[in-house]
Parts: sequence; C-alpha cells; structure tokens
Amino acid sequence: MSTPPPPGPHGPYPQGSPAAPWGHPYGPPPPPEAPVNGVAIAALVLGILCFLPAVGLVLGIIALRQIGRRGERGRGLAVAGSVLSGVGIGLWAIALATGGAADFWEGFREAAGDRSGTPFTLSKGDCYNSPGGSVEGEIDEVDEVPCDSPHDAEVVGSFRIPGRTYPGDDGIAELADDRCYRIAETYAMDSWALPDEVDLYYLTPSPASWRLGDREVTCGFARTDAEPLTGSLRADETVLDEHQVAYLRAEAVQYAALDEMPEDDDFDEDPAAQRAWADRVADALAEQSETLSGHDWPAAADGPVAALVADLEKARKEWGRAASAEDADTFYGHEDNGWQLIDPEDTVTVREALGLATTPPDTGEGGGDGGDAGGGSGIEV
Repeated sequence: MSTPPPPGPHGPYPQGSPAAPWGHPYGPPPPPEAPVNGVAIAALVLGILCFLPAVGLVLGIIALRQIGRRGERGRGLAVAGSVLSGVGIGLWAIALATGGAADFWEGFREAAGDRSGTPFTLSKGDCYNSPGGSVEGEIDEVDEVPCDSPHDAEVVGSFRIPGRTYPGDDGIAELADDRCYRIAETYAMDSWALPDEVDLYYLTPSPASWRLGDREVTCGFARTDAEPLTGSLRADETVLDEHQVAYLRAEAVQYAALDEMPEDDDFDEDPAAQRAWADRVADALAEQSETLSGHDWPAAADGPVAALVADLEKARKEWGRAASAEDADTFYGHEDNGWQLIDPEDTVTVREALGLATTPPDTGEGGGDGGDAGGGSGIEV
C-alpha cells in the first residue's frame, strides 16, 4: 500500500474563483458616456454663421434646458451658440437701423447681375461695336451704341440651343444658319431694302461659356466688307405701316415656295420632285393673290396691285400646268412662262406706290439676299 507524499511547506493550494475570460474586465462595466445634445450643436452652427440669429438664440436656450433635464453633454456649445446668436441679433439691428443691410443687398445684386459690355446684354434691335471692328472669332466684349451712329453690327434676334451636350462648332453653325435666317426674315421683312454688302453673322456659345450655362445664339447683320453700318436695317411691324406689312407678307409666301426648288433641277432625274415643287409654287401664288385681293389698299396702290394680281393668276396657271407635265419639254415650257410672269421688276410699281424699296437685290455671289452666313463668333465668359 502506497502512501501519498507529505504536503509541501505551504500546504495544498486553495481553490479560488475561476479567472475571468480574456478581454473582459473584472467587475461590472462603467456606465456609457452621456451623448452630446444635438440642439446645442445646431445653436452653435447658427451662431457662428450668424444665419437666423434669433433661431440660434432660441435653440441655445432649449438646449440648456434639455441638457439639465437629460444629463447630456454640450452645455458649452449651447452657451457659445446663444452668445454668438445674441451678437448676431445686435449686428442685424444696427444694420437695419442704419440702412447697411439694404446697401449690402443692392451691391450684391448689382455685382451678380452686372454683365454690361458683354454679348449677354444684347437684345433685338441693339447696335454694337466689337473690339477691332471684327464680328468674327471670339468676342467677350461689346460696346452698345445708337443705331444712327456708325456700328459694326445690328442684332436681329436670338434663340436658345436645346440640350445639355455641347453640339460642337459645326453643329452650332448649322443651327444658326437655319434659325438666324428665319429670324432675320421677320426683322427685315423687305429684303430689297438690305444693302448687297450686308449678310448675317452670329454670336455663339464657346465650349467654356457652355459649361457655365450659356445656350444663346445672337443673330445680327454686318457688312461683308468690314465697313461700319449707319442707321437701322429693321423693317418689321414696328417700323412699317399696315399696307407695307400686308404686301411683304404676301410676297414672302411666294419667295418661300420658290426657295424650295430641288437641288437637282433636272426633270428627267426626278420628275416627281420637280412636279411637287411646281405644285407648291402654284399654291403659294394662289395664296398671295388671295391675300393681296383681300386687303384694303390706299388709292395710289389699288391699280398697281390689281395688275399684279392678274399676273399672279396667270403665273399660277402656268405653274399648275408644269406640276402636271408628263415630260421635260412640257415642264420646262410652262416653268419658263411662270418665271416670266413673276419677274421681280413687275412689282416695282406696287412697291413705289407703297413706299417700299424699288431696286431688286443682287442675287449673285456675296449678295445680301440668300448668301451664306458669315462665320459665327464664339462668346467667352
């Protein structure tokens, strides 16, 4: 029988309580830290910004009450916000009493909206000079001047480009070529009154100004020989009398139809297109005749208008026959007769009686009627 060894000098080790798991402190955890009062933070922000100081002061007082009741932190924030808001209220009171606030706001508005001397300020009917006298290239400054003094260009109107993506120089030029000519036709209704050296130019957004929100194209008249203009070229309802406007509107119907002539004028290549165009011209002449016949003209214009209407009716029949032609010879025969019956020279008597220009425009190269537009000018802002 074996006997256990004698105990050591210290005797057996007593069994104590087990060790606490790793990572957990001995005893109960401390209470969580009190949160910062959110209203106190808002009061401080409003106080610092001096924005709505009365609200900041009220929020500071509310925050102090909530902190005392809930035991939250942020008393210093609430006090600072209240003090700063109180100072802000005092400053606002002084500004209102002395008129300083009104002066500040007026100055801010003027600074934000002042674009004087830039293309953005130009409106329909304005005349202006550009740096160096050129209306091409990039223009960021203009000098608006009275139209009865020498000037580089005259604004006929404007339009906005839709969309958010920059169309590129070619895309903008294509839009301007189309829209600016249509705008110009309503601004200068009598193309006969335009000097041969005058053509259309336009101010367009540059890539830089597009990024800043510029979408406007400004259309204007300028001389192709770089000489200044003198006097306004405007000839619309604001300048002309009712008889002149009535005549020019009727004439514009004919011009619009003639301008739709097919690019390929060979009847044999596309007889359907040629006949369709002749039919549109016949309809336009009928509308022109009806408009002229229905207007109450002054005595001096009655006879010339009646004679013109008679020629238009003959021309309408010729163009109608061309529209139903089966072969090229028949088509061209009636077309030639139709052209002769609407010779612009035959309208001079009517125009003279109405006080309109009596010299037909030069339709050759470089003329002011129907020539290509000048180069568009980008605007830098």
